[in-house]
Amino acid sequence: MSAPTSRRVEGTYYALTLGSTLAASFIWGINTLFLLDAGLTNLEAFAANAFFTAGMVLFEIPTGVVADTWGRRASYLLGTLTLAVTTALYWLMWVWQAPFWAWALVSVLLGLGFTFFSGAVDAWLVDALRATGHRGALEGVFGRAQVVSGVAMLTGSVAGGVIAQATNLGVPFLVRAGVLVAMLVIAAVLMRDLGFTPVRGATPGAAVREVMHASVRHGLGRPPIRWVMIATPFTAGVGIYAFYALQPYLLELGGDDGAYALAGLAAAIISGASIAGGALAPLVRRLVRRRTTLLLASAATSAAVLVAFSFVQQLWVAIALLAAWGIASSIGQPAQRAYLNDMIPSQQRATVLSFYSLLGSAGGVVIQPALGRAADVGGYGLSLLWGGAISALALPFLALSRAQHDPADTAVAPGEAAAGPDDDASDARER
Repeated sequence: MSAPTSRRVEGTYYALTLGSTLAASFIWGINTLFLLDAGLTNLEAFAANAFFTAGMVLFEIPTGVVADTWGRRASYLLGTLTLAVTTALYWLMWVWQAPFWAWALVSVLLGLGFTFFSGAVDAWLVDALRATGHRGALEGVFGRAQVVSGVAMLTGSVAGGVIAQATNLGVPFLVRAGVLVAMLVIAAVLMRDLGFTPVRGATPGAAVREVMHASVRHGLGRPPIRWVMIATPFTAGVGIYAFYALQPYLLELGGDDGAYALAGLAAAIISGASIAGGALAPLVRRLVRRRTTLLLASAATSAAVLVAFSFVQQLWVAIALLAAWGIASSIGQPAQRAYLNDMIPSQQRATVLSFYSLLGSAGGVVIQPALGRAADVGGYGLSLLWGGAISALALPFLALSRAQHDPADTAVAPGEAAAGPDDDASDARER
């Protein structure tokens, strides 16, 4: 077998992104409707989602240990297997009309599955690219991956809605489980740890303590990373809620609670916006000198659009705002991922990225049920208004990260020119 090349590493990453997102997106367009159809209230449905994010909080550090001690490939395989099993359990609980406590328990285990992915896959990519001599900008790779993810999400969410409309709300979950099993085989064949040597021999307790120490030292202990980490509970927590709340909100505006294809369309619009955002991100990055410019603009615009939803009465206006929210939310993501990866040492990369995901999940644990309760009391429009206000709280922290002037904020690929001179006038124009 020939030695791996950076092109082959990129291809494997895109294949993993395509398959994992396709599997997940079959239920994204109808997940809230699925939970409500199972007999849960809005509060219980979003509380179930909160238990999912609580599972991510609980298991983020232990699974980060798996990625750093067993390897990133092992972590991905364990995550895929766990998600396949828990997705099948979700379908069974819908069939049985299970009580809320059962949904809470399995949602925690579903969160466990996703924690095996968070941090590990991006860490695998960056280390493997560097080991194979890749010299391009990370934004380009992450941007293309976002396009691939958007295409997969567009396909899966539309297909999930159409399948649910033609059959029932449970079938997309069975399709998702089947795709995950296929991805388990594909990853086992294609994925290899490159540029990283797992640390073995430590006891689980010692490994967890080391992970926590590394997370604090290389994450919270470094100011530009710390402020991005503190910002993420507000943006991620609200983002998770908004994504799922917009499904029944569009059905409410459309006047047909059974139009599952419309719910799939909502997820499809967001995926189309993600494709656009991923494609535009490297281009926009060339126009601005600092990555934090994109982070601030993305967060501010996303918050403003969520507030605007509360004043909408027509379906077509809501759909237009949905597309705007999707683009605003996605266009800054490649820059944010590249910004963080450029500041984290290789050996601690999966650890710190997992801790970053943990903080985002912690925000979802608190924010989702709170906004779900707001939807029960005052409607989805009011809950999205509050969501926009909460997500705007991230802006001061992103500004503090920007104020550190870390070299990663202005990093470019070898051979590329920066967007502008590193002077105060340039900073003023960007503000």
